[in-house]
Amino acid sequence: MLELQGVDTFYGPSQILNDVSLQVNQGEIVCLLGANAAGKTTTMKTIFGIVRPRRGVVTFEGQQISGTSTDNIIGKGLALVPEGRRVFSRMSVHENLEMGAYMRNNRAELQSDIERVYTLFPRLKERDKQLSGTMSGGEQQMLAIGRALMSRPRLMCMDEPSMGLSPILVQTVFDTIQEIRKTGVTIFVVEQNAFMALNVADRGYVLQQGHIVLSDTSKNLLDNDLVRRAYLGG
Repeated sequence: MLELQGVDTFYGPSQILNDVSLQVNQGEIVCLLGANAAGKTTTMKTIFGIVRPRRGVVTFEGQQISGTSTDNIIGKGLALVPEGRRVFSRMSVHENLEMGAYMRNNRAELQSDIERVYTLFPRLKERDKQLSGTMSGGEQQMLAIGRALMSRPRLMCMDEPSMGLSPILVQTVFDTIQEIRKTGVTIFVVEQNAFMALNVADRGYVLQQGHIVLSDTSKNLLDNDLVRRAYLGG
C-alpha cells in the first residue's frame, strides 16, 4: 500500500535518511522504531511531501507520490497524526474535527463522522465546544487522531503518538490504534516506545542514524537482543 524505495533525504547539505526502504501492506499495523534524531519524523515528512527525497521514490497504492504536494498526497487517502499533536488551539473540538474534513466533498456526511469519532473518544463529545488549547495532552492526542479520521483515510500515519502521555493514556492510545485497524484503516506508526508499538504492530523496522538496520515481525523484534538492549531495557 505504501512503499519507500531507496530514499535519501537531506536538509541542505546534511543527509538524514540514507537508502531507506520499507513497505506497509493493506490492513497492517507497521511500526518504525528509533531513538531521537534517528530520522523517524523526517521519514514522515518525506512521505507527506513536506520534504522531498533527493533520491528514491515513495509510492502509495502503486502510484508515485514523492515530488507531489502535501494536499495532493492527503487527497489520495493518507492522513497524518503529527508529532506533538498540533491541534488548532483557538478552535473548539468540533471545529478541529471539521478541519480534518476540509478536503472532502461529501459534507452531508460530516456530522455522522463526527459522531463516530465521539463514539471512539467519548471524552471529546463532552468537550465539543471547548477550545482545544485548554485541554490536557491526552485529550489533544485523542483530538489529533479524531481529526485525522475525519478525512476518511485508507492509511493513517502516526508520529510519536505516545509522546508526553502518562502510561495509562499511552495504553489508551494503542488500544485505539487497534480499534481503528478493525475499521479497515491501515496504520503506520513511528514510535520511541518500542514495547507498546511492537505489541500492537504486525511488523516493524528499526531506524538508526538514517539507516534501516532491522526489519522483522513484531514478535521476532521483541525477542531480538539488539532491540531489547537499545529499546526495551533488557
